Amino acid sequence: MVHDVMRDGPILITGATGQLGMALAAQATMPHRAVGRPDFDFDSPETIARCVAETAPSLVINAAAWTAVDAAEQNVAAAYRANRDGPAQLARLCRDSGIPLIHVSTDYVFDGEKGAPYLESDPVAPLGVYGASKEAGERAVIESGADAIILRTAWVFSARGKNFARTMINASRKTNNLRVVGDQRGTPTAAEDLAAAILAIVGAIRSQGWRPEYRGIFHATNTGDTTWHGFAEVIFDIAAKCGAARPTVTAITTAEWPTPVKRPADSRLDGGKLAAIFGLRLPDWHDATTRIVTAMLEADAHT
Repeated sequence: MVHDVMRDGPILITGATGQLGMALAAQATMPHRAVGRPDFDFDSPETIARCVAETAPSLVINAAAWTAVDAAEQNVAAAYRANRDGPAQLARLCRDSGIPLIHVSTDYVFDGEKGAPYLESDPVAPLGVYGASKEAGERAVIESGADAIILRTAWVFSARGKNFARTMINASRKTNNLRVVGDQRGTPTAAEDLAAAILAIVGAIRSQGWRPEYRGIFHATNTGDTTWHGFAEVIFDIAAKCGAARPTVTAITTAEWPTPVKRPADSRLDGGKLAAIFGLRLPDWHDATTRIVTAMLEADAHT
């Protein structure tokens, strides 16, 4: 277990090429090393141990995962390697080295049937392989005995990478009429806001040392909630202010847009525990969307 104050050493950030990994590396002001495939690959367990040994980190942030929800159904073993087995190995290495681990998980561990924002203590009930593999990863990290913080988040998007906002912007350049699911509710979460929260947690551990109440699961999303259709409408409102053409967006039901895996109908997450323990509340999702879409369009204009 870790001592009262963190030892010297950089922060190790995994998943360097993902949305969150890029945001973490961009914002980190403390010494850090960001790694991704092939140097760090959950499909190659030897790379995990090698990265930890070479880096000798003071803390690890695991932002690497299998996130392709539908593809996980046909790639079960690979999804479990990335979302359970790899994080389990990483957690054991952190435990043996006496360093904290911050592990990122998902709202998809729930089935969306509660009808109210989920608490960390609510029963999990994943609907597909992706959610089940992430839930198994949570359990593996906890059972490792590591000083671990698990952050469940949702609907992550950023100005870079593949995400819903990018999909909408690209689609609007091809058609004036879009159909978007309007009966699934959750919270769009900007990768940069999630990264800022994670780094604030790192800062608390670095300055105050590890505390027993840090161990366990926390929910971390932007504030507020919407549907995918509502999210799309806001994206296009912002894009229109930046001079983009605004398509018509029609709300449809989940049944009208079938996917290989059922999505949670209402996966809102309650962020009260994160606020109580760490004093952190992420910004409103509307503010986040304004920042992200504006940055996305500005970057597009220069390419």
